[in-house]
Amino acid sequence: MNAPVTLKRLGPDAEKFVGKQKKLYIDGKWVTAASGETFAVIDPATGLIFDHVPAGDKVDIDRAVAAARRAFDDGPWARMTPADRGKLVWRLGDLVEKHADEIAQIEALDNGKPVNDARFGDVAFSYELLRYMAGWSTKITGQTIALSSAAPFHAYTLREPVGVCGQIVPWNFSFMMAVWKIAPALAAGCTIILKPAEQTPLTALRLAELVEEVGFPAGVFNVVTGFGETAGAALAAHPDVDKIAFTGSTEVGRKILAAAQGNLKKVSLELGGKSPMIVFPDADLEKAIPAVASGIFYNMGQTCSAGTRLYVHRNVSDAVLDGVARLAEKMPVGPGLDPISQIGPLVSDEQFQKVRGYIEAGVSEGAELFAGGRRVGDVGYFLQPTILANTRNHMSVVREEIFGPVLCAASFDDDGIDAVVREANDSIYGLAAGVFTRDLSTAHKVAKRLKAGTIGINTHHVVDPALPFGGFKQSGWGREQGYEAIQLYTEVKSIGVAL
Repeated sequence: MNAPVTLKRLGPDAEKFVGKQKKLYIDGKWVTAASGETFAVIDPATGLIFDHVPAGDKVDIDRAVAAARRAFDDGPWARMTPADRGKLVWRLGDLVEKHADEIAQIEALDNGKPVNDARFGDVAFSYELLRYMAGWSTKITGQTIALSSAAPFHAYTLREPVGVCGQIVPWNFSFMMAVWKIAPALAAGCTIILKPAEQTPLTALRLAELVEEVGFPAGVFNVVTGFGETAGAALAAHPDVDKIAFTGSTEVGRKILAAAQGNLKKVSLELGGKSPMIVFPDADLEKAIPAVASGIFYNMGQTCSAGTRLYVHRNVSDAVLDGVARLAEKMPVGPGLDPISQIGPLVSDEQFQKVRGYIEAGVSEGAELFAGGRRVGDVGYFLQPTILANTRNHMSVVREEIFGPVLCAASFDDDGIDAVVREANDSIYGLAAGVFTRDLSTAHKVAKRLKAGTIGINTHHVVDPALPFGGFKQSGWGREQGYEAIQLYTEVKSIGVAL
């Protein structure tokens, strides 16, 4: 394994940011937490503390919400034209692209992910999404409605921003998930309080610096770092927040929903997944095998839409499992800041122990440890890409979200598509799925019957700024990306004028 990461691997801009004192961003100002407390930021490649950020809590959330409310109701943001609003969002996209290398390095250090994935995946997607959503600012419209009433009326609708938005984002794609939420909210005219995951708070603070540089009015965008049990809970329950958007586990999503009941605020949830990938016997294995490997091992399996369940036809099962295992063995494991790394560390010791526990549970329940499963090195939270074969749907590794580089594989026979579709749909989740076949009829039939929000045919991860993303069942409520994301941050008002 490569040597442990040090700050010397950072570029000068990223190193400068990491070395500075961190503060909360509230009402256009950089302020300390009301408590004066901070908490540690840990490098998952070494397990060592390398930074501290403010431990914001309820008092800081109250300050941020008040600032966002003033900006929404009375500030210059409330009077800004859609064209000018869109220009600010576009400029933010330009700044993110300008600082893309720096942001990717901070993300790779903070989260552990490979820096090339951060740069050409997370950050590149983020600046393109900001530009895409900027374009919607001038295209949010209502309708003129012809009424059925005999009385003379002129009736129309307005689509208006929903208001003050609390946005709580996870640690696995901390920068990109923040942009996923702020881009449509800003384009629609909302104001924001962003609460990043406590494990990965740094890129949210760097994003706030870019927002300040662009020149967004004070109070439009606020960042409060802190713990979920304090800052996150206070934001979800706050009576002056109009909407909560959350990405994270289904378990925490339920808590967010319960906290939001007080004022019946709008809630959108992008939650867990246990996504199936189905490989039929006629699949092009030269394409299917790398797609399966990427579907599960990308971002160390710490992806809500990861293809964690593989159903492969018995005739090609050996070839697929052997092929995926060979690719896994060739993936360099090392610190995220090392440009040759394809597998970085898991985000924390807690996550590392959780994933190892699932591997042990799978073997004890009868699964075969086909590949991987071992720790790499004795520093940091590195784990080999892992394949568990001969899994069954009753096993915990198949039922529960592992959130690590662990593929659970099972084979199926020639029973038509009914049996394998039933197996694939036998889950509380429904976020994504992949279907591999050369038969277009089979592909479309299976895609139609799978209970998932995003389905790839002869691929797995399908994400684009214009393509709605979200889940069925306990994978969440609502859709991000595309015009559907604008709808999440707007309300429709009906107006009737007696003539």
